[in-house]
Amino acid sequence: MKRYHTFILFLACAFVSAQNINDVLRYSNESLQGTARFQGMSGAFGALGGDLSSLNVNPAGSAVFNNGLFSVTASNYHQKNDASYFSTNSTTSLNSFDLNQVGGVFVFKSNDSNWKKISLAFNYDLAKNFDDEVFVTGNSDQGVDNFFLDYAGGLPFGDILLQDGEFIEDAYLDIGSSFGYMDQQAFLGYYGGVIDPMDESNNNNTQYISNAKYSTVNQRFLQNTTGYNSKFTANVASQYGDNIYLGASLNVHNILYEKLTQLTERGFDSDSEIQNISFDNLLRTQGAGFSFSLGAIAKLNDYVRVGGSYQSPTWYRLSDETSQKINSDLADEDISFINFNIINIFEDYTIQTPAKLTGSLALVLGKQGLISVDYGYQDMSNAKLKPSTDPSFATENAFIADQLGAVSSLRLGGEYRLAALSLRAGYRFEQSPYANGNTIGDLNGYSGGLGYNFGGSRLDLSYSYASQDTRKSLYETGFPTPANITNKNSVISLGYTLNF
Repeated sequence: MKRYHTFILFLACAFVSAQNINDVLRYSNESLQGTARFQGMSGAFGALGGDLSSLNVNPAGSAVFNNGLFSVTASNYHQKNDASYFSTNSTTSLNSFDLNQVGGVFVFKSNDSNWKKISLAFNYDLAKNFDDEVFVTGNSDQGVDNFFLDYAGGLPFGDILLQDGEFIEDAYLDIGSSFGYMDQQAFLGYYGGVIDPMDESNNNNTQYISNAKYSTVNQRFLQNTTGYNSKFTANVASQYGDNIYLGASLNVHNILYEKLTQLTERGFDSDSEIQNISFDNLLRTQGAGFSFSLGAIAKLNDYVRVGGSYQSPTWYRLSDETSQKINSDLADEDISFINFNIINIFEDYTIQTPAKLTGSLALVLGKQGLISVDYGYQDMSNAKLKPSTDPSFATENAFIADQLGAVSSLRLGGEYRLAALSLRAGYRFEQSPYANGNTIGDLNGYSGGLGYNFGGSRLDLSYSYASQDTRKSLYETGFPTPANITNKNSVISLGYTLNF
């Protein structure tokens, strides 16, 4: 029967554990972004201040400014991913460009009080750029049929069957809404021709078999992500006496994230009824979040400064939409009606990232230069999906608490001045968020840059590089052997600062 309705079908779905540890990690991590000076010193500004992006580390930093200024920064991002999967290597790279920082500060001085000045700062930073691409290929003994078998096992066959006169796309949405994610994937596997029930005449059947025959199968998996986590900061800070700086900030985040995964399988046994399978998934996430931070900086003498800050948890309110497509040699002829126009809409949910503490130390050598170091501590096991009363979230939160651990980070930066020219360099280290240290490895990064002061304005250029290893499972179940991926991220930034 030909169908003429091509409008998008929406449905609020109560899926089982659709949000998981990967979502928590995605929004808990902020990359090295901000002004070119900040990036050139690897973000080690907790005891220095005097830079708009230093507010991300210590909100007391705006009180260090002696005058108002405006700053803007643009960056070019180069992502490279080297993947190894069943002894087959592949590489992808992606370039993108963005305006990643805009902000200004106003300084109000007083001569009649111990409070020497008050500063008001407003700053936009691109906290995380999600633009990335990963390609994995290899001859695997773990086909996508295992994904569908894992979800179908134990489910009554009758729960995933079309009802008389029901369109396949309507059934797909109805099953997701009524029974959840597991039943919906089992439905796709069956009508996609990948799996069959052991006893098709019995609606109470709970055992399934694969229609694909193989010892190994060639897989090609592409993951493309786009979007951003942007942060707008409103800050107030003050200088007390000659040596104390105090500050507070309110941060508002905006999330837009899209992930497309495409899997194709070829090279099945010659007697297999299935010779080709394709399975595509699209996730769209959007939402907002907020956090606050408190900080202080103290001058111990003319050379030494110390700083400390508290960054509260970030509370994100997010909504997800998912779409899927599947096809195979044995697929139902109407399976093409399930495509990216058929959208599952999830109920809104909350992610609470852990609080972070930062301690800082800086050595300032007058007008000649400086050296600065920041140490951060964040216990990722405290991250949570909410509402916690949701049984699936409670289970996933217990898994998060078991898998993740405390993260220590270190940032070291230096600047050397030659008259109007400044030379900068930095190093940063971030511990794996996983307790085992293997699923995601430690991050190591280096940076360098230079700046030229024209008197009333300054031009800055920076280059930063970071690498991190991950072990990525292609899907959440059915693929016990992960791909080994090394992500190499290079950023070139150019910034301009105007004093007023």
